Amino acid sequence: MFNFIRGFRFEVLLLLAFTVIFCFSLWLLRFAFTGSLMYVFLNWNLFLAILPCYFSSYIVTHRETINRYTFFLLALTWLLFFPNSPYILTDLFHLNERGGMPKWFDLIMILSYAWAGLLFGFISIFQMESILLTKMRPNAAKMIISALLFASGFGVYLGRYLRWNSWDAVSNPIALTADIGDRFIHPFSHGRTWGVTLLMGTLLTFIYFSVQILKMGIKKS
Repeated sequence: MFNFIRGFRFEVLLLLAFTVIFCFSLWLLRFAFTGSLMYVFLNWNLFLAILPCYFSSYIVTHRETINRYTFFLLALTWLLFFPNSPYILTDLFHLNERGGMPKWFDLIMILSYAWAGLLFGFISIFQMESILLTKMRPNAAKMIISALLFASGFGVYLGRYLRWNSWDAVSNPIALTADIGDRFIHPFSHGRTWGVTLLMGTLLTFIYFSVQILKMGIKKS
């Protein structure tokens, strides 16, 4: 945890802390009014969304001391868990499963968790990009990041529709590989797979480049 904290400036840590507190407070408020554990899964999903940021922070703060094999293992772990960050966007599917609270409240709560997941996820992406920039040209790094974002879109599909988890890559690799392979061998039989992958990947890439352009625009002004 110290390594995670050390990787950020104070104001960033404050933003992340208040974002998480706000999300959890909304869920606690809902629980206090309804006594229902509905949407408790949002807290677990947010925890999973934070993990990629932890892994990337560890890599950034230890990149001078870890060997290449440890780096590869941590980077692979980061990649497996990164789709959990945008995954919370798909929890909007549960919006109609109401239970004692106004729909607008549940909408704001889910969007808050989704924003928190994206916030941790894109901080993580920018950290990994900073590492790539030490080894290659900026345009090449951006192309790799874009490819990773589309891979994340595919990961979101695997989680939402096929119910695979990040750790299944280790606990059940054969079945997971079979499901993935089938979608590449018979792409036209899995329209939803590629629809979700392409559109989610495009959305994440738009967000990534939007933040990059805004940062440059603000600096110039």
